[in-house]
Amino acid sequence: MKTKVDIPTLGISQFQMEHQQGERFQYHQIDGARFIEKPHKHDFFLFLLFQQGSGKHTIDFVDYQVGPNQIHLLFPDQVHSWKLDQSTRAYQIMISKRSFETFSHAFSNDLIQYQNHPVLGVDDQTFEKLLYEFQSIANELLSGKVLWDMLSARCQIIAHIVSRQAAQIFEKSANGHSKPVLAAFQLLINKHFKEQKSVSFYASQLNVSPNYLNILCKRHLQHPATWLIHARLTLEAKRRLLTSKQPIKEISYELGFYDLAYFSKFFKSQTGLAPRQFRDLS
Repeated sequence: MKTKVDIPTLGISQFQMEHQQGERFQYHQIDGARFIEKPHKHDFFLFLLFQQGSGKHTIDFVDYQVGPNQIHLLFPDQVHSWKLDQSTRAYQIMISKRSFETFSHAFSNDLIQYQNHPVLGVDDQTFEKLLYEFQSIANELLSGKVLWDMLSARCQIIAHIVSRQAAQIFEKSANGHSKPVLAAFQLLINKHFKEQKSVSFYASQLNVSPNYLNILCKRHLQHPATWLIHARLTLEAKRRLLTSKQPIKEISYELGFYDLAYFSKFFKSQTGLAPRQFRDLS
């Protein structure tokens, strides 16, 4: 019988470098090939800036092609892995949850939008601005006495730059500014998806009819409202199946499915695989 290895959530302290102070921020430069064999997740936020290279970065089971002049965002609890080629040069800033909260307001859109679009290409001028901030953070971490407020301020600048770059992409995908009901719906799903699976619940919270909510979703997100709820459930199921050795029955129960057979049927309808097949193939 195949034994499933538990993959813990990695904390920022596990990446601590001797010459850097504290556990609020960490800076690392990536040169050359990198390969994460087993997908994992973090309990911190990550900015990742690619100067050159190619490969694949998988975030929450979606593959993104790596290329020059890109910035990648990775939020706590997102599952990721990558395979980067020998020509890679990239820079990453790891930020603890508490520190992230001090500047997260600088992202001008709802954070769910960035999670849905975690990889952004930037022009040369924008890349140089971002690189300057990354290197300034690196230098501050190497200084004798770190000014933590300055690091937070520089991360806030990075968030502003990223938000400006992302504006056009979000406008094309019905962002929260143009459709606040949809943004609020996605936030509610993220909060209640385990216990609430009906469109009527979310519609009542938003003071709209289920039919109107469904029309908005189809028109602006190209999917019915139920699909969005099911997609969030499926994502969480994938995360747990992949990164824990919890019994499938326990995962099913924690996600609000009180019948294992029903959970298995649901998961297979969404992925084409039974939960155990997904776990064993991963």
